[in-house]
Amino acid sequence: MHTLFSKSLYPKPNNSTFLCFFSSLSSLTHSRNSNPNSNPSLSSFLVDSVTFSAPQAVSISSRFPSGKSLENPQSVVQFLKQLGFSDADIRSSIQHRPQILFSDVDKTLKPKLQFFQDLGLTGPDLGKFISTNSRVLLYSLERTLIPCVDIIKNTLVNDENNQDLIRVLQGRYLLTSKSESRLKCNIAFLECCGIVGSQLSFLLKRRPWIFSMQEPALRDLVSRVLDMGFSVDSRMLVHAVYTVSCMTGETFSRKIDLFRSFGFSEDECIEMLRRAPRLMGASEAKLKFGMEFFLKDVKLERSVLLRRPTCLMFSMGERILPRYRVLQVLKCKRSLKKEPSLLKVLDLSEEEFLEKFISRFRDDAEELLVVYKGDPLDS
Repeated sequence: MHTLFSKSLYPKPNNSTFLCFFSSLSSLTHSRNSNPNSNPSLSSFLVDSVTFSAPQAVSISSRFPSGKSLENPQSVVQFLKQLGFSDADIRSSIQHRPQILFSDVDKTLKPKLQFFQDLGLTGPDLGKFISTNSRVLLYSLERTLIPCVDIIKNTLVNDENNQDLIRVLQGRYLLTSKSESRLKCNIAFLECCGIVGSQLSFLLKRRPWIFSMQEPALRDLVSRVLDMGFSVDSRMLVHAVYTVSCMTGETFSRKIDLFRSFGFSEDECIEMLRRAPRLMGASEAKLKFGMEFFLKDVKLERSVLLRRPTCLMFSMGERILPRYRVLQVLKCKRSLKKEPSLLKVLDLSEEEFLEKFISRFRDDAEELLVVYKGDPLDS
């Protein structure tokens, strides 16, 4: 044992060896922990005041020099909390745009947030809006925000209490540094295509991102619609633009192929779309189910479906099948003097249908209502 642990095998290190070892260890530790951009005071503030996680706080604080005072971030966070922002809203706002921590509260933040409050965004609603749109706090109020909002307000029709305006702004598409020029160009182009007034307002409310598109992309979109046979003087053009805007060319081609698989020619497909542009917005599964039902089960002629393609847009589960079942029961009972057209029955409002085909048959009303609403025991 003594030999194994003899001094000759394990010589005692001298002082210079220890100093060299600890010096190397210290250098290694320092190199791993040091960060020239670290800002520990700001990091601690973000953790303590807004409950950021430590890694998130370090990531954000490292963007600012350690010499920066905490006075501004403290004022910003306190101001946002006074406006009703939750910690989650503040965290999200800072994560998206950390620069707001060092924005001047009185000169920069207050005027912009007051502007949105005057539009109707207050309290928690304002907090939620800014949490996903904090970039707007970095834009110029006079050069960007006010001009863009004015254009949007002037385009919307019958917008009581700015409800539509607020929904459009929450879409995060139309308040950017380039929005004013794009809004003007795209609105002018759409108006040249005959999309004006309430139609333009409809498109802005339903597809606000269209108005932020680059002009060549918007022209290409409208060209695709015009190639389908729509004209600029057709009131259905806006509905076609609305539908095609959310669909790739590949998806559009698949849906055309689906119609053709049921015997419709390409010209007939285009004719159906001209009559009901939003038809192409339905899923392929819904379209297939609808055509199988009307052409195979109900045995409608294709010419009827061609004239009335809108029937494919009704809900199968909530409207088409329930009403069809009621008509079948009445037919079996021979309660109807003349069998009505299913398509006309589908056009009736809920009240009209209940009155004409359920309430008036008092003896069978309960049974018909069960058929209409569906038997809960029948899965």
